[in-house]
Amino acid sequence: MADIDRQWEDLRRDARKIEGDLDVKLSSYAKLGGMMSHGSALGTSPDLASDGSWKSMEMEIESLLTRLLDINESMSHCVAAATSTASLAQKLARHREILHDFSQEFKRTKNNINSMREHAELLSSVRNDISEYKAQGGPTSGVGGLLRERGQIHSATASADEVLAQAQATRSALTAQRGLFVEIGAKLKHLGDRFPVIRSTLTAIRRKRSRDTYILGSVIAACTVFLLLYWLSK
Repeated sequence: MADIDRQWEDLRRDARKIEGDLDVKLSSYAKLGGMMSHGSALGTSPDLASDGSWKSMEMEIESLLTRLLDINESMSHCVAAATSTASLAQKLARHREILHDFSQEFKRTKNNINSMREHAELLSSVRNDISEYKAQGGPTSGVGGLLRERGQIHSATASADEVLAQAQATRSALTAQRGLFVEIGAKLKHLGDRFPVIRSTLTAIRRKRSRDTYILGSVIAACTVFLLLYWLSK
């Protein structure tokens, strides 16, 4: 039991450290998304394709989320092996909730950044088409309609991706909760299976005590009868 408590505390310490690192990383990542959104609103298109900082930040956050998920799984094993699971399960649920919130925030920011990049690429492509078309001396009346149509298609695709990401995150959270309940149920079943053994042991102890009492009573009665016969014979 002491080993389980020590392992639980070590895992919680690691989880809190990673949660702190994720909070800092996600704040920086959200600032990057805000700068891109601001640049898009101003009509500018920063060249992020040549700057790998955003991609490196994504990889670091994904790695931290994976490590935190693994730690949560290890903590769930500790909860299943512990004698008292109520308080530990409540703390584990809080860590799972933090992981879910971080995952949702990362996916939202990542979708926004991808959307801004695709929008910047679309604007750059349209500008190049316009420049090329003007260089060839052709009319540009249909470019505005083409831009609007492509923008609508892009917006619909981004919305569908966001809905799918939210559905996947909800499914992952429900799967994790189901796994926790299964482990707790297995622990309770194990304890329930041990109760008949304890009950049979107590029954055997009672029978032995009753037998010893009967033997002692018989010896006392025999001694009493022997003393009475000895006294009467005098």
